[in-house]
Amino acid sequence: MDRTGGSGGGSDRRQPEESKPLLGEMSAPEGNKMGAAPCRRALLHCNGMRYKLLQEGDIQVCVIRHPRTFLSKILTSKFLRRWEPHHLTLADNSVASATPTGYMENSISYSAIEDVQLLSWENAPKYCLQLTIPGGTVLLQAANSYLRDQWFHSLQWKKKIYKYKKVLSNPSRWEVVLKEIRTLVDMALTSPLQDDSIHQAPLEIVSKLLSENNNLTTQDQESIIVAIAPLLENNHPPPDLCEFFCKHCRERPRSMVVIEVFTPVVQRILKHNMDFGKCPRLRLFTQEYILSLNELNAGMEVVKKFIHSMHGPTGQCPHPRVLPNLVAVCLAAIYSCYEEFINSRDNSPSLKEIRNGCQQQCDRKPNLPLRLLHTSPDLVSQEATLTESRLKPVIVTANEIHVEVERNNTANQKMTASVGNDSEPNLIDCLMVSPTCSTMSIELSAQADRILGCYVEILKMLSDYDDWRPALASLLQPIPFPKEALAHEKFTKELKYVIQRFAEDPRQEVHSCLLSVRAGKDGWFQLYSPGGVACDDDGELFASMVHILMGSCYKTKKFLLSLAENKLGPCMLLALRGNQTMVEILCLMLEYNIIDNNDTQLQIISTLESTDVGKRMYEQLCERQRELKELQRKGGPTRLTLPSKSTDADLARLLSSGSFGNLENLSLAFTNVTSACAEHLIKLPSLKQLNLWSTQFGDAGLRLLSEHLTMLQVLNLCETPVTDAGLLALSSMKSLCSLNMNSTKLSADTYEDLKAKLPNLKEVDVRYTEAW
Repeated sequence: MDRTGGSGGGSDRRQPEESKPLLGEMSAPEGNKMGAAPCRRALLHCNGMRYKLLQEGDIQVCVIRHPRTFLSKILTSKFLRRWEPHHLTLADNSVASATPTGYMENSISYSAIEDVQLLSWENAPKYCLQLTIPGGTVLLQAANSYLRDQWFHSLQWKKKIYKYKKVLSNPSRWEVVLKEIRTLVDMALTSPLQDDSIHQAPLEIVSKLLSENNNLTTQDQESIIVAIAPLLENNHPPPDLCEFFCKHCRERPRSMVVIEVFTPVVQRILKHNMDFGKCPRLRLFTQEYILSLNELNAGMEVVKKFIHSMHGPTGQCPHPRVLPNLVAVCLAAIYSCYEEFINSRDNSPSLKEIRNGCQQQCDRKPNLPLRLLHTSPDLVSQEATLTESRLKPVIVTANEIHVEVERNNTANQKMTASVGNDSEPNLIDCLMVSPTCSTMSIELSAQADRILGCYVEILKMLSDYDDWRPALASLLQPIPFPKEALAHEKFTKELKYVIQRFAEDPRQEVHSCLLSVRAGKDGWFQLYSPGGVACDDDGELFASMVHILMGSCYKTKKFLLSLAENKLGPCMLLALRGNQTMVEILCLMLEYNIIDNNDTQLQIISTLESTDVGKRMYEQLCERQRELKELQRKGGPTRLTLPSKSTDADLARLLSSGSFGNLENLSLAFTNVTSACAEHLIKLPSLKQLNLWSTQFGDAGLRLLSEHLTMLQVLNLCETPVTDAGLLALSSMKSLCSLNMNSTKLSADTYEDLKAKLPNLKEVDVRYTEAW
C-alpha cells in the first residue's frame, strides 16, 4: 500500500519541461478555427493525502435493509447487526466478493450505488463508509482512517468512470459530450488517487468515443484534443487515440493544436524507454507529427529546432533514450517509403545482383542457359586430343551470374575445377572486380519522396551532434535499411553526408562502425567503395575512410589483408590516379607480403610507377627490400585486370609505367574504356585473351584490333555497342577460338559470315542478338 504525505503528494506538481511549447514564438497560421493558440487549462491540484487505487482488499461488511427515513434512527441505536469479513473486488461494473455469501451473496452494480459517503456516529464502530443502495445501506468498516479513505476514493472513482463510460458511449449532442469530457478530465486531475489508470482510463474512454464517431468536424476534433491535453502531459495516448492524432496531423498539419498540444506528447514519448515493437502506433504518431512540422512555412528549420530541443542546449544530451527512439522512427519512416517495392521483392534482384550490374527483373532476359567464357588455356588449346569434358561449358542461369570473385582457397578450387587444371592462378581470383554500379530504377510517389527527404535530413542532423555520433554509428553499422533503399541513388546520395561524418570523426568507436559487423556481410565501407552500390564519387569517400581506418587500426596487417581480398581493384584505381593514401596502402601490401601472386605484385608495381608520388614511395620501399626489384626484372605480368570504373587514361597510364610484353590475359570488364584504348592494346604483342564485357568499346576499336592482334584467341564483347561494321573486321583474326557477342547489334548475315571465315571458332555466344 502506497502512502504519501500531503506535502509531497500534489501541492508542488510542477509542469514538466517537455510540456513547454516548442514553437511558442511563431504566430498561428491563417484560417485557424481555434483563433489563438489553444491554452491549457490550469491543473487542479488536490492537497492532502495520496492513495493508490484499490482493485481488491479485505474489509468488514454490514448490510441494513430499511426505508431511508429510518436510517438515522438505526445508526443512533446501540445495536447493529453482525459484521461479515469479505475480500471485495472493485471490478469495472460492480463490487463483488471472493466468497459470495451472506451480505455479499450478490454483487453490487455501480449503477445501483446512489451515493458513497464517509460515515461516523456516536457509540459506533469507527472508520466506516456508507453505500446508499435502493432499499437500504451497505456499511464498510476499515481498519484505520487511511484505509477507509482509500476505499472511499477508489469506490467513487470506479463509480464515476462507470458512469462516464455509459454517458459517452451513446453521444447525442457534441457540445454536451465536450462538457462531459472536460468534467471527466478535471475529475482525473483532481483525484487524490495515484495510479497509471487514473489518467489512462479517461483517455481510453475518449479514444473509444473518437474511434466510433468518424463524422466529427475539425472544430470538434480540436476542441476534444485541447480538452484532454492536460492528461497527455504525463501519459502516453492509447493506440486508438494515436490513430486519431495521426489523422489530424495528416489533415491539419498547420493547426496550432499540433504544435501546442502534440509537441509535449511527442517529447515525452521520445524521452522514455519505448518499445515501438509493442506500441507501433506511438511510433507512427511521432512520425506523422514530425512530418506535420515539416509542412510549416519554415519546413526543415522547424524540424531542426525540434531535434535541438530534444537534445538540449548542453553538449551532452541528458536523455539517453531520445537518440534510439528517433532513429527507430526514422528507420520505420524510410522503410515505409519503399514498402511498395519490398512487397514485390520476390521478383526483384538481390542486392548482390544490383551491385553486379544486373538489370531489373522486368527488363531481364529469360532464365536461359549461359555459356561462360573462361580465360583458361584449355579454351585456346589447338591440340586434336582435347577431350570433350575439358571443353564442356559451365551452365548457369542468367540471374546467377556474379562478377565478383573472392580471393580464397575455396573459390580458387572451384574455378580450377570448372575450367581445367590451370598451373598458374588467374588474376581475377586475386582481385575484387566490381562492375559499374547499376542501381534500380526506383520512382517514389510524391508523398514517399517527401517522407524520405525529411527523415534522411533528420539522420544528417543527428550525425552533427558529437555526443550522439558514436551511438548513431553503432545503430547504423548493421545497415538497417532495405536493399531497395540502398539501390536508390537519391537515398544513398543524401545518406553519404552521415557516412562522411562517421569517417571524419577521430574516435575509433565511431569510424570503426563503417566496417561490416561480420565477415561476408557488406558494411558502409564496402557500399561506398568504387564499384559499390552507393558509390558516386569515384572513390573520394572510400579514400577518406581508408585513411582514417589505417590511422587508428590496431590490426594493420589484418586490415590490409581484407583490402587485398576485397578491395584491391578500387585501391589500385585510386593509386593510379595519384591518391597518396592508396599509394601508401599498395606499398604496405608489398612490404608486408600481403600479396602472394606474382602477377598481382607486378601489377601493383606498375601502378605505383605510373605516378610521381607512387614512384618515389616505391623507390624508398625498394631500398628497404631489394627482392622487389629482382621480381620486376623477371618481366611484366602475364595476367592483368583493370579495376572497375577505370578510364582510357587510367589504362594508358598503367601500360606506360613498365614493361607488359609478357601480358597474355587482359580483363577490362565493367570499366569505362572506349575504342580510344585500342591504340594501347595493340602494343601488347603477346595478348591472347581480352575481356571487354560491358564497356563502351566500339567498331573503331575492333577494326584496329583486327589489324594488329592477329594472335588473339579469346574475345568477350558482351554488352558492348559494336555493330556489324566492326564485327566483320574480326574475320581476319584467324586464331579466334572463343567469341562472345551476347547482347550486341550482331545480324544473322554477319554471324554466318564470321562462322565461315573463322575455322578455329569453337565457342560462340550470340544470345539476345538478331542471330539468336
